[in-house]
Amino acid sequence: MRAAAARYGTAGSLVLTALVAAPAGSASATLPTPETHGTSVAAQRAEAAGIRWGTCAKAEHLPPSLQCGTVSVPLDYAHPHGEQIKLTVSRAKAKAKAKGKAAGRAVARQGALVFNPGGPGGSGMYFPMAGVMPEWKRIAAAYDLIGYAPRGVGRSAPLSCQDPKEFGKAPTQAPTHPDEAYKRERVAKAQAYARGCAARNPGLRHYTTLNNARDLDVLRAALGEKKLTFMGASYGTYFGAVYATLFPTHVRRMVFDSAVNPAPAQIWYRNNLDQSAAFERRWADFRAWVAKHDKTYHLGRTPEEVLRNYEKVRAELGRKPAGGKVGQSQLQSAYLQAGYYDDYWPMRAKALSAYLKGDPKPLIEQAAPEPRAAVEQENGNAVYTAVECNDAPWPTDFATWDRDNTLLARVAPFETWDNAWMNLPCAYWSAPRQQPLDVRADDDELAPTLILAAERDAATPYEGARELHRRLRGSVLVTEREAGTHGIGGGANQCVNGHLEAYLLEGRLPGRRAACAPHQEPRPDSAERAAERPRAL
Repeated sequence: MRAAAARYGTAGSLVLTALVAAPAGSASATLPTPETHGTSVAAQRAEAAGIRWGTCAKAEHLPPSLQCGTVSVPLDYAHPHGEQIKLTVSRAKAKAKAKGKAAGRAVARQGALVFNPGGPGGSGMYFPMAGVMPEWKRIAAAYDLIGYAPRGVGRSAPLSCQDPKEFGKAPTQAPTHPDEAYKRERVAKAQAYARGCAARNPGLRHYTTLNNARDLDVLRAALGEKKLTFMGASYGTYFGAVYATLFPTHVRRMVFDSAVNPAPAQIWYRNNLDQSAAFERRWADFRAWVAKHDKTYHLGRTPEEVLRNYEKVRAELGRKPAGGKVGQSQLQSAYLQAGYYDDYWPMRAKALSAYLKGDPKPLIEQAAPEPRAAVEQENGNAVYTAVECNDAPWPTDFATWDRDNTLLARVAPFETWDNAWMNLPCAYWSAPRQQPLDVRADDDELAPTLILAAERDAATPYEGARELHRRLRGSVLVTEREAGTHGIGGGANQCVNGHLEAYLLEGRLPGRRAACAPHQEPRPDSAERAAERPRAL
């Protein structure tokens, strides 16, 4: 599923043994696979070795208060004694005891809390920095906060599919309704990208959601945890759900923040179509907010007038890119971020307004590619592509893509074709495809879990949270009504944070479904504050 901003969903923006147990009735419960045995072998080995914590490498750009280490996992779990790869891990140790808000009791240490921000392709190495934030301090007092880079990401056996300079090339065009010549051009690029992934990465077939879940169990063992406490956002909810299906008895507590729809038929082609449709609704929310503040931005008093001004800028950038760097594609990517996080709204509105008044500088600052980030972005895209293409069958005839996206773009033009182009290499993928796991677990084997979802989330549409809730018996769904921020735990909504804290600190959950009123809309004067706030710690 396509991501924006830092490319990956974040929690509340984060200003944010024996053979492994498996669910009764599943294939692995009745017929253990070589990978099942391999995971057990790797976990036992990791438990014995532990993690040697030390100073973080300079390449991680982490503060000295954090510690880093590595965990070895098999590239191929069917051959656990074969080639090994190392996953980088970060840690902030649990702080001194903090007082509970209600009873005044001290918060007891509860082990490690592992976090994944999504993607596929997102690194959680920064996550332990969240402990200094007010929303996370009580959790950081109780838990060692653990971040890590999944296989393929960062310094964890990194993947690359093309020259980063070529990947970050700008400015580029992004027609809303592409003609046949442009489609042929994008098909050729997708084919070349798929060939590049195969040629550069001999172990490409092993970068999958199933292996991400197996890696997570090895990490659990290396941390010395008998049972896992885990929080996943966006794609992190999907492989968290796969983990819960494969290893239900290994789960202590698990938070799914902004859930991917795990139904096998949705993985991944259908989920991406649904995502494009949802972004059209969220794009309309942004334009309605801008119109409400026309006195500040002068972009139109109706969403339709705002759209006309946006399209005017888009057309001008097609003829003359801003600063020689920002074309239509860069504009669309920047405004897609507003579909993920509403605290981007003031700064994006301000940039559009300034451009129309003759000042392109704010737009260039917000939308131009950052050359220093090219390697990281190319790596993230390579992992994203590898995991999604390996995970499931995709249509291999471009006529199917053309039909489905042409129809969808008639009603949801904002994101449809850009999303299609990003995923099109999966049509030409040479590595073997897997069949998605049938995610599900019963409450007599899986501990109660917490699902957090915003009702108007575009990146992971709300139906995904409902589907996951149906599949994981004993789970509780907490909904932020009439809101659309992607990743809400530890963010701006204190009601949501209250449920998160109660669960992680006390194991306490509300009824089977609970709701929170939406967090406050951004104010039009908050552009500067949003610009200063980091998207991913």
